Amino acid sequence: MRSLILSIVLFGIALTAKAQTSALSGWLRSGQKPVAFASVKMLNSNIGTTSDSLGGYSMKLSAGRYVLSITALGYAPYKKELILRENETVNLDVNLEESGSVIEEFVVTGTMKEVSRLASPVPVEVYSPAFFRKNPTPSVFDALQNVNGVRPQLNCNICNTGDIHINGLEGPYTMILIDGMPIVSGLSSVYGLSGIPNALIERVEIVKGPASSLYGSEAVGGLINIITKKPQNAPAFSADVFSTSWGELNTDLGFKFAAGKKAEVLTGINYFKYGNRIDNNKDLFTDVTLQDRISVFQKWNFNRKENRQFSLAARYNYEDRWGGDITWNKAYRGGTERYGESIYTNRWEMLGTYQLPLKESVMFSWSMNDHDQNSVYGNTIYGARQKIAFGQLSWDKKLKNHDLLLGTALRYTMYDDNTPATASLTGFNQADRVWLPGIFIQDEIALAEKHKLLLGMRYDYNSIHGNILTPRFAYKWVLNENNILRLNAGTGFRVVSLFTEEHAALTGSREVVVTEQLKPERSYNANLNFIKKIYFNSGNFIGIDASAWYTHFNNQIIPDYVSNPNQIIYSNLQGYAVSRGLSANFDLTFTNGLKVIAGTSLLEVFSKNEAEGTRIRPFLNEKWTGTWGISYKLENLNLGLDYTGNIYGPMLLPRLSNTDPRSGVSPVWSLQNIQFTYSGMKKIELYGGVKNLLNWTPGKNEPFLIARSNDPFDKEVQTDASGNVVPSPANPYALTFDPGYVYAPNQGIRGFFGVRLIIK
Repeated sequence: MRSLILSIVLFGIALTAKAQTSALSGWLRSGQKPVAFASVKMLNSNIGTTSDSLGGYSMKLSAGRYVLSITALGYAPYKKELILRENETVNLDVNLEESGSVIEEFVVTGTMKEVSRLASPVPVEVYSPAFFRKNPTPSVFDALQNVNGVRPQLNCNICNTGDIHINGLEGPYTMILIDGMPIVSGLSSVYGLSGIPNALIERVEIVKGPASSLYGSEAVGGLINIITKKPQNAPAFSADVFSTSWGELNTDLGFKFAAGKKAEVLTGINYFKYGNRIDNNKDLFTDVTLQDRISVFQKWNFNRKENRQFSLAARYNYEDRWGGDITWNKAYRGGTERYGESIYTNRWEMLGTYQLPLKESVMFSWSMNDHDQNSVYGNTIYGARQKIAFGQLSWDKKLKNHDLLLGTALRYTMYDDNTPATASLTGFNQADRVWLPGIFIQDEIALAEKHKLLLGMRYDYNSIHGNILTPRFAYKWVLNENNILRLNAGTGFRVVSLFTEEHAALTGSREVVVTEQLKPERSYNANLNFIKKIYFNSGNFIGIDASAWYTHFNNQIIPDYVSNPNQIIYSNLQGYAVSRGLSANFDLTFTNGLKVIAGTSLLEVFSKNEAEGTRIRPFLNEKWTGTWGISYKLENLNLGLDYTGNIYGPMLLPRLSNTDPRSGVSPVWSLQNIQFTYSGMKKIELYGGVKNLLNWTPGKNEPFLIARSNDPFDKEVQTDASGNVVPSPANPYALTFDPGYVYAPNQGIRGFFGVRLIIK
């Protein structure tokens, strides 16, 4: 019997040795960088391996036809059909492309814990630095212009401040996080996205739709979470410097060092300078705001027993920006001789995460910031100070098929300014102080191998508005490894602060009128998401991420620019508002080196006044939009080509009155860019190209963009006994000064050139 077993074993070994006479080996790289620990396997077989720390791989195979599949976190999937002959050894080196939005990414934003993007029951879009390098920009605000469904909206033709729209909703509905902390909100929502050093960004995660059950009352329309690099994953030194033909200069520096054996430190510095007074539209005002900005960011990671987390980070940001009369200088600041909008911003932030030394996974996270703004809008002085402190304790606990997250949070906001927003009934200034304690619970339930359910609930108590309850529901169905369906629903809650969110309340000559005690807004949202991956035997890949959403608002606060051309009237809507639509993202990778990331959205946003029975579409809201990024690499020349762009459908524009000669609807408009990148040197990368290829600007078909730029203090404006503006020889259209007619950047075609240096 033993002899029989031994004979069978030896025969099997002989067959195996005879069958596996071929071999495949090679190196995996991305440019000059090795790709370690990538998954290398033959589809429809049990044969596979992983690349080593230097990117090398090897495997023994029998002769035959195979489809090689290579996947790695942060890189586009690679497939290739191979035919191996008997006793043949094939060497195949593969250059993997970094992906701007990768389906295999790990995310934290959807559930407040790190999971695979495919495993998350909440749809999260992920964008890596490779995506943003396709169109280099000096700030995160500008970089988001090529993300489908996300639009940076300028709110002023003079100072060029703005906010981020998600799925057609105004900027205040979007919550901005840095490493999961609510750093950018309220007063800083206009300026906080400037100056984050791009060299330190590991990825940007975007959730579209309410996330209030985890992140609180501001996450009504969606949230953007900027994840900074861990020091251990960053290069020893990096530099990225570019300049444009308009005279813009942007510098990003990053470096790390070890602080003894217990800590690693990552430092980033961003400096942006633009000082060129350009007036191409001949209105005697600057087309683009002049800026001088510096930002310093530092992050400490401490090594602890059992790999427990402990990190600290801080950022300081200073900015001096102004726009207005091209002959303006600081001697005119706050006066009525020359019109200028001048803004000084001093801001610091601190945040940290500490995992308690317990057997259970208990995390304490905190952040605090101080935003000091000294600004003038003509002769209107606006000084404001905002301080925010935030602390959160969370417990992650797994019980059989339940993955629980329990937590408590406390947020304190102090806001003070020199406007009626913080004036008491006695006429004296009184800062707003709001406490917002809360608790939340989330249960992620594995119903079956392919079905997952998430239930969440958050309770907050606002010291001014009282109780806030925000439930959440999510369901994920994995049809198979290439098809995933998600259904999400939830509620949101938002308290409005006009003078921090509505820039129009400070610029121009309109009077701000609040007709009632404004109630908090509430929203109810449902989102259906479908992800599909298609692999072809040729090695080509198509990824599709499609969503449909519906959001219903009560008590929405909408500024009324129409009823009185001399006023902006704020009140709660006596009815409801709706945001609904469809969007789709496409990620295409071809074996010939061509890569396409594209997206499109169809939007319908409106409000309905039930008393009047009227349905109103808001200003500055496009009905459809599209974005694209097309990349191609000429391997033999080490030359990459990136063609990026966006296109927007018509928007309603805020004219002053029916006699205003400016168009009431914007045209279809598009910003397109091209970039060439040379990567033939070991540590240096050169890039350059052209921005705004079509030289499109919003004022080409308008008589003017800024109303009455020749009389910004309305000295020649005549009014009747009721205070209404009347036509006159100096003012034939009966207008007042107004810089709020803006929907797109007013910067034309320009060339750019940059250098990147990376030292490992």
